Amino acid sequence: MQSRQSKLQEDTDFRILRLLQENPKSSQRELAKALGISLGGVNYCLQALLNKGWVKLHNFQTNKNKLAYAYLLTPAGVGEKAALTGRFLKRKMAEYALLKAEIEAVQQEALENDSAVKNIV
Repeated sequence: MQSRQSKLQEDTDFRILRLLQENPKSSQRELAKALGISLGGVNYCLQALLNKGWVKLHNFQTNKNKLAYAYLLTPAGVGEKAALTGRFLKRKMAEYALLKAEIEAVQQEALENDSAVKNIV
């Protein structure tokens, strides 16, 4: 069973890979804003993804803006993103089922409490 920390890391990896696949030219600042995490956190995660070989950094040398980079998913990164997608969906569907059951229980309690209050008055 995965620890809470490893699940959070896996979710972050999945979200970063997903965003990069949609827009490889995203800056780290844009990724941080989209994910709601710090710029340093994004940098740390991107370095890990680069080290795992799931992402490669491409510099547009012909571009006058020498800071123009693209984060491209490698074939291994595409494969891992597919695996992460399946695990992410499974985890989120389980969370949804638990949340839905809790909402239904709280709604039932509210109805029962409302009925009890009306019977007292």
